[in-house]
Amino acid sequence: MTNRVRRLDLFDGHTAGEDPLRRSIQKHYTEVARREKACCGEDGSGASAETPSGRLYTDDQLKLVPSDSVAASAGCGNPTAFAEIRPGDTVVDLGSGGGIDCFLAARAVGPTGNVIGMDMTAAMVELARKNAVKLGLENVAFRLAQIETIPLPAESVDVIMSNCVINLSSHKEAVFTDAFRVLKPGGKIFISDMVLIGDLPKEVAEDPVMWSCCVGGAIRKERYLEMVRAAGFAEITTISETPSPAPDGAAWAGKVLSLSFRATRPA
Repeated sequence: MTNRVRRLDLFDGHTAGEDPLRRSIQKHYTEVARREKACCGEDGSGASAETPSGRLYTDDQLKLVPSDSVAASAGCGNPTAFAEIRPGDTVVDLGSGGGIDCFLAARAVGPTGNVIGMDMTAAMVELARKNAVKLGLENVAFRLAQIETIPLPAESVDVIMSNCVINLSSHKEAVFTDAFRVLKPGGKIFISDMVLIGDLPKEVAEDPVMWSCCVGGAIRKERYLEMVRAAGFAEITTISETPSPAPDGAAWAGKVLSLSFRATRPA
């Protein structure tokens, strides 16, 4: 398998600055970062929201992070709850948002480890950096980057996590291929994301707003996990599957799951 990295945009034929879908998603999450809107809908669903399986984060975890980091959270799981993070590890969070998962991981890696958050929305990176200063964390850094092309050397990372972000990319294969590249042999990914168990109506799949809400870009669970295998990962283990609640009458009701899983780059 080649380690060559190919620079990708969400849709072929557009630069990052010209891509209308990417611009729409960035605008949405800029407004979330600035607390001009909730992530999805009027209920403010996020880190402290109730889900069918309970709260995404415990009260003790939420006390460890700034409130604006919690408010900016747009996850569908809690990768730090099942990630096997050890002291001294290098951890990367793909789509780090306001930094909530990075801040929790930073406590697990300790002073000898480091955590790198990556996000394509400048306002989220700015917010996360401010929160890191508030917490006095020196083992966390945040970078403005696209998750399809991770700006790190090959075989330099112990753990990669991502929380409801990969569904936003139109080149999910590239995300997993580059994650495999930067992981050390024996390294692991811990992912929570939205996947489908039924087909979305065309108008939902092509709606930029529904992409930003982590529905429009979701793909079939089987296809998603096949991309993980095709990138070279092994020991793919499902941790949880939770139906995603939908507004009454929504065309995608009953077709979307929150999936959490782990996988390993073979040693």
